[in-house]
Amino acid sequence: MYHAIAADPNEATRELSVTPEAFAAQMEIVGELGHTPITTAQLAASWRSGRPLPERPVLVTFDDGYEGVHRHALPVLAKHGFAATLFVSTGWLRGPHDNGHALDTMLDWPQVRELAAEGVEIGGHSHTHPQLDQLDDDALRRELILCKEIVTDQLGTVPASFAYPYGYSSRRVREKVRETGYAQALAVGNGLARRRQGPYALLRVTVRRGTDAEEFRRLIEGRAIARNFARDRAFTKGYAMVRRARQVRRKAIRSRV
Repeated sequence: MYHAIAADPNEATRELSVTPEAFAAQMEIVGELGHTPITTAQLAASWRSGRPLPERPVLVTFDDGYEGVHRHALPVLAKHGFAATLFVSTGWLRGPHDNGHALDTMLDWPQVRELAAEGVEIGGHSHTHPQLDQLDDDALRRELILCKEIVTDQLGTVPASFAYPYGYSSRRVREKVRETGYAQALAVGNGLARRRQGPYALLRVTVRRGTDAEEFRRLIEGRAIARNFARDRAFTKGYAMVRRARQVRRKAIRSRV
């Protein structure tokens, strides 16, 4: 899971950004190790149909829709002939639906269309990038439907895949994503995607600015993932308790209104 590919990102995206040079080196490693990048839709379709996957399949995914995906990542992907999936927050992209709340320089729709024309799968990532499990049903439905409708309108194709902003979901959110028409969805979790996770809770591994070549090699081979992300998992577990408490309070307030 990538976010921004940028030489000089702003502070809001720095930790989750990767330099263009690092991204190019990481894709070289993917090729050296004999992995075959596929799209999220291809993975799910293979699992549903029973058709075999290529040798050593891997997903290369980008969240949010930062401009560097077009400027820096696309030439590298094209050089290797690698597939990828880009999950866009439609309210952050430059253009008619831009709400002005993006964290850094974002793609515009002509760039997204060029990415799609080059074989990058375009998926949904909500409209305004909220914590979806904190929304009531109406707001959640608006986020999912608006994102899907805008992508469909701009590209002429219905997005099949979705990624949860911040990686947060719940059974209710996953059900709404399915009802909206997305065929599969990705979380974070910092673990390898397994079929038993189901099509709406597939895990990914985060690539950060501090991920060096050796660590990336270990991650892509599925080695020492739990150790590398032990701190993240402890934080996520604690924060999940806080967020559940917030949900309980919101439900109690709504029930009294």
